[in-house]
Amino acid sequence: MSYPADLTFSEIVKTLKIIKESLQIRSHYQLFSWLQSDIQHFIPHDLVIAAWGDFSLGLVCYDVVSPLPGLRTESFDDRAIQPFFVDLFQRWMHCSHAPYAMTSEHGFKLNALRDSEATAIMQGMRAALVHGIKDERGRHDCLYLFMGPHTTGDERSRETLRYLLPYIDTAFRQVAHLPDQYLVPKPPRPAELNAGAQASATPSDTGLSSRELDIMEWIRKGKTNQEIGLILDISAFTVKNHVQRIFKKLDVVNRAQAVARIESLRTGMR
Repeated sequence: MSYPADLTFSEIVKTLKIIKESLQIRSHYQLFSWLQSDIQHFIPHDLVIAAWGDFSLGLVCYDVVSPLPGLRTESFDDRAIQPFFVDLFQRWMHCSHAPYAMTSEHGFKLNALRDSEATAIMQGMRAALVHGIKDERGRHDCLYLFMGPHTTGDERSRETLRYLLPYIDTAFRQVAHLPDQYLVPKPPRPAELNAGAQASATPSDTGLSSRELDIMEWIRKGKTNQEIGLILDISAFTVKNHVQRIFKKLDVVNRAQAVARIESLRTGMR
């Protein structure tokens, strides 16, 4: 890897230490300690928020790391933080995927439905540094937000984040999700989505499993495999395998035929 020209020998040593330790992180505590050590030397910050998912659909989840009391992932209201991060992501795209900084003498305001300690702390921040990673294969794009004092977004911090982000991203990816951390709430079963009907298709009626019926409902709504994977919190590859099994069970060759077949079965049971 290449280093910025003005790095001292001791800073090069710190950088190599950061890279080595990034590969060993497995817990939130290790992640927190790592960010608070040598990373602080290069990118001064009071708060780091990682956001990942499909920003075009607004299907995004978050991880918050901060030494500030009361500032944790569950402290933020998704309805308030989601529009904020979608806007940050769009700005990053307009910056040609380069890190960019923002400053505000009055802090950063979330469109929260209610006042909270988290939104108050955000308003106390004076600078922000944003950079991301575009995932063209899995569509799980990642955006990282560092917030803190004015030096958080200076030119040196931006340049440092440019070459350290792959290792920061690796560290975050190696930490398991929190128990209640999902992209979106689990969708209702097809029977619930069609509660007004006299009869709904069931696994035994169609030969499909409950999971396959869930997937068929989202296919009917026009969702792609990637979108269904995000909604159901499974990989697009898993969705593809389910779809292939659905086609075989229904004796069809494409999505339109599968939807028509399910509708025909439901009509015949009413």
